[in-house]
Amino acid sequence: MYTLDDQQTAAQTWFRTLRDTICSALETLEDEGTGPGPAGRFQRTAWDRPDASGGHGGGGVMSVLKGRVFEKAGVNISTVHGEFSPDFAKQINGAGEDPRFFATGISLVIHPCNPLVPAIHMNTRFLVTTKRWFGGGVDLNPALPDDAQTAAFHAAVKAMCDSHDPAHYPAFKKWAEEYFWVPHRNRHRGVGGIFYDHLSSDWDKDFAFTRDVGNTFVDIYPRLVRERMHTPFTAEQRLAQLRYRGVYAEFNLVYDRGTTFGLKTGGNVDAILMSLPPEARWD
Repeated sequence: MYTLDDQQTAAQTWFRTLRDTICSALETLEDEGTGPGPAGRFQRTAWDRPDASGGHGGGGVMSVLKGRVFEKAGVNISTVHGEFSPDFAKQINGAGEDPRFFATGISLVIHPCNPLVPAIHMNTRFLVTTKRWFGGGVDLNPALPDDAQTAAFHAAVKAMCDSHDPAHYPAFKKWAEEYFWVPHRNRHRGVGGIFYDHLSSDWDKDFAFTRDVGNTFVDIYPRLVRERMHTPFTAEQRLAQLRYRGVYAEFNLVYDRGTTFGLKTGGNVDAILMSLPPEARWD
């Protein structure tokens, strides 16, 4: 049986707590919605990951909501451990000399019904190999960008970063701009945010920053949703949303590191592909 140390336990516990907070906030928005059908509720599905020897390699819980405000909202947590394959180990920080790993984290993607409400992605994680570090980020993905909402989102993220280290926001914003670029479309996936990895300067400070990434999401995103969720939209705007979702899906399937990590480590395929939109268009 794999035994978690104090840092691993603290991180896993936080991600579970954050999951519950986020799910509650999104269900409250569903209650405030006026679209057709009842308010959506999260349905949770647990999954187990077998390790290479047939034993238990951890697992996770998918939480998926389909409702009248959010066409699809997924909030997943997982805690897995085992050994990377020899080829993949060479690509992971600290795993080249020892392929054993531990990873715990939360990942969410939200696809709203109303095309005037921005989609959003957030994930944070704690990984342990021969080294240990935090990574993740949060980025806004509107089908129809709104300058005021983009500015409000970045202001909230910047304020959070500045409260920890003024160097964080410019560095992590640039990292997001580079990471969320879709080369074959010659465009960014969304309007940016922050992305960070291998954060390992001071465990307590890095964990506090990672917690605040989640807390900032809980603070800013519901405000953005409430500003637009009752605004009427046209058929043309809905079509633009579906076409944008095609670009979003292409990035996640071709370039996203989380997708690759999940598939390479034997994760639950449905949980890994939870990020894909329920409906999209390519034409």
